[in-house]
Amino acid sequence: MVTNWIALGLVACLAGLTGGEQTRGAQPQPMRAEDLTLEKLYRNRSYAGQQARGADFSHQGRYLAYTWNPYGENGSDLYIHDTRDGQTKRVTSLELMKQYDPPETIEHFLKKAQDREKQLAETQEIIDAQAAYLLGANIDLDKWDLAAIEKLKKEADEKKAKADAEKQGTEADAGSTSGGQGRQQQEREKELWEWRDELKQRREKDNVRPQDLYPGVQGFAWAHKSDELIFSYRGDLFRYTLGNGNIARLTNTDRAESLVGYTPNDDGYVYQDGASIFRSDFSNGRQVQLNRALVFSDEAEKKYTIQRTAISEDGRWMAINAMLQEEATATATGRGASQQTGGASRNVRQIQYMDYTSRFAESRTTQRELTEDRRRTPATAIFIRKVDETPSRLPEPVITFEGGDIWFEYTPISFSKDGGQYAFATWEREKDLLKVYLGNSSETDKPEVAIEVKDDLGRADMGYEMNTTVVPRFTPDGKTLVVVLDKETGHRQPWAYDIASKSLRPIVKGNFEANTILGFTPDSSKMFLISNKDDWAARNVYQVDMASGAMSLVGNAGEFHRSAAISKDGAKAAINSGNWVKRPELHVIDIASSSTKTLTDSYDPEWHSVHVLQPERFSFKNRHGDDLQCYMFKPKGWRASDKRPAIVYLYGGPTSQSVQVDSFQGTGYLFGMYMAAKHGYVTITIDTRGNSFYSRSFSDANWENIGQPQTEDLEDLLKHIDRGYGVNTKLVGLTGWSFGGFQTQYTMYTKPDLFACGIAGAGPTEWENYNSFYSTLAVGKADRPRPILRKYSLIPLAKNLRNPLLLVHGMLDTTVLYQDTVNVYRALLESGKESIVDIFLDPDGAHGMGAAVKTRGWHKKYEAFFLQHLGKGN
Repeated sequence: MVTNWIALGLVACLAGLTGGEQTRGAQPQPMRAEDLTLEKLYRNRSYAGQQARGADFSHQGRYLAYTWNPYGENGSDLYIHDTRDGQTKRVTSLELMKQYDPPETIEHFLKKAQDREKQLAETQEIIDAQAAYLLGANIDLDKWDLAAIEKLKKEADEKKAKADAEKQGTEADAGSTSGGQGRQQQEREKELWEWRDELKQRREKDNVRPQDLYPGVQGFAWAHKSDELIFSYRGDLFRYTLGNGNIARLTNTDRAESLVGYTPNDDGYVYQDGASIFRSDFSNGRQVQLNRALVFSDEAEKKYTIQRTAISEDGRWMAINAMLQEEATATATGRGASQQTGGASRNVRQIQYMDYTSRFAESRTTQRELTEDRRRTPATAIFIRKVDETPSRLPEPVITFEGGDIWFEYTPISFSKDGGQYAFATWEREKDLLKVYLGNSSETDKPEVAIEVKDDLGRADMGYEMNTTVVPRFTPDGKTLVVVLDKETGHRQPWAYDIASKSLRPIVKGNFEANTILGFTPDSSKMFLISNKDDWAARNVYQVDMASGAMSLVGNAGEFHRSAAISKDGAKAAINSGNWVKRPELHVIDIASSSTKTLTDSYDPEWHSVHVLQPERFSFKNRHGDDLQCYMFKPKGWRASDKRPAIVYLYGGPTSQSVQVDSFQGTGYLFGMYMAAKHGYVTITIDTRGNSFYSRSFSDANWENIGQPQTEDLEDLLKHIDRGYGVNTKLVGLTGWSFGGFQTQYTMYTKPDLFACGIAGAGPTEWENYNSFYSTLAVGKADRPRPILRKYSLIPLAKNLRNPLLLVHGMLDTTVLYQDTVNVYRALLESGKESIVDIFLDPDGAHGMGAAVKTRGWHKKYEAFFLQHLGKGN
């Protein structure tokens, strides 16, 4: 039977929904704690729907466009909300877009959608049956396989009968009499094990992939002056006019065109095909390639090939990032430098891991960039060129970078609103040097270094989002360059560089991060950004006075603003935001009045039936005076004087922040809620030092001292909760994933009596084997050609383990290699830890498991492990 979600999705398409806002009935009440199961909490179909993406306002700010679909529908369709009358129109749907696709494609989408629903329903049925079987129910666990095999047999019989009929007809036509005897010889019946092998192959073949389903709209761009936009669907471009509601197809090719935007006068559009950028005119369809191939004379000492192009808003200038030709060829053909990031090509080696999915194990390869390997950063250049069809001689680059065995990255290039200036930043990691360049738009003038930051602490990085946070931004009047820097306060915050006086000043100051710039008001007097100014576990949109630095909140406090867009007049905001009470949705906000309208409803209401507890926030100061953020689940009947077992979870480490007011993370939140509700535990999630998004000193605490600061913080946590938190600190388990898996082991090896037991998921135990892009930012400096990070290996520490430890890993993990767990497991066995160490593997799982072992499965293992070693809490 096709589930209701498919039916609802098709009805919505056929009806052509006119509103993005969804109306639902009363929310289900939370179930009793004793009725909550891991099968219900981690059911096969997620409770979470998709979030609205790409929200952007029209030129006058009246209309807001975004891509989204209600819970249960495939793809992300285009919606337009009218902020004046409050109505939302759904522009695209599978039913509407089918006129632009071959019938076979639509049939494929519909069939695969039905197949996926059937697979989800059957898998959930099997999950529930397996759980009931373990509780003693009389269930035949073979019935699903046997039913599928019977279907395979029927298909085989039908196929054979058809082939026999065709053969008989052919023989009759030829007057043959010799085929009868052959037909009487029956085909040998396959044995059950053969049918099982065939069933496995069929299921792998029939598995529904994301590309099998209706994708919806991939992106869009508004016109500069009129109420229309262009959107992308399955690699082609379409023009939509709001006044008449017409959709006009602009391209129809087998190539995937990527939309850049409208031309300055809205008389055409610009799109990208590979590295080439084209302009197409609406009136006559004439197409011109704007970034023609770089043509060099035979005598040219160096020749470059185009990698990336940026065009000014007024359409008069373009900036071309180019790579030295021979190195670009090596990149494309896999010789030498084979990956590219932030303008730097990386030298990688091929390493092997084992795949056990076939009858015999097979060796697979994956790419790995190691700290001791010589880098092959290519020589690069930047060309500034007029957007002009008149043939002209290629100018010299305005700047070149030699490349070589160095870490070097640069940001995308930004133009001022009038196109007269451009800016970009470079980061030379091993020199700890950040430079911001400013130039006049000219084919010959060289850019100057406007800002140079050399870190006295020996690290000038801007965190792990360098190419997005440090991108220089011009104010609309072109007088100021705004750059996010980490200076003086130890936080990434915006600084203003006055172009006329060449002076630099901070715009805001304080103990908070403000590293995402959203835009400016047209008069350049105010800026919009995202910051955690008022709550370190939240991120909010703020309006900032450029002169005084005064910050005013936009939207609701106590929410996490995942993404946001500001109208060009600075009057409205569109924010994806939410928290633990109200899950994230898209809201449109009138900034002056603070009036808010919610546009999406993205979650299954059944979520409320399993959301049986709400967490509580708390923080404390560690021994160094740092504020550590935490949240905890208390079981019903909890008292401060209780002595309950507890579990502490940390994801930990750079690039992460687990304590976020809208995060429903699978272990820290969902499993923590379950263990508190079901078994009476107190469960705590903590962000220790080393985590990002708090402060520079906070995130850099583990630099060349990895694991030690986090262990200190965990020790301080247990001291803090020893009174008034209802916890028996002698019965606390520790668990974490990835970096948290490393940290769990490090703590249990170096402070062997601190935690009663631990579960370490996919932890990188040997940092010299990890990708150097991360490790040389988070762990310590490289020393080519020595694998110097070997000194941070956990293997020599493993002998100190004293309490039970469970190691968890996916065997096909190419992020943290499964060999890391094998090697530390060997060290544990060699040091006599057989009785207190165990291992739990997903034979087909990658870094997030999820293959043979689903999320529900490894948390069932967690539940059993903690109950065994910590006991019941109620």
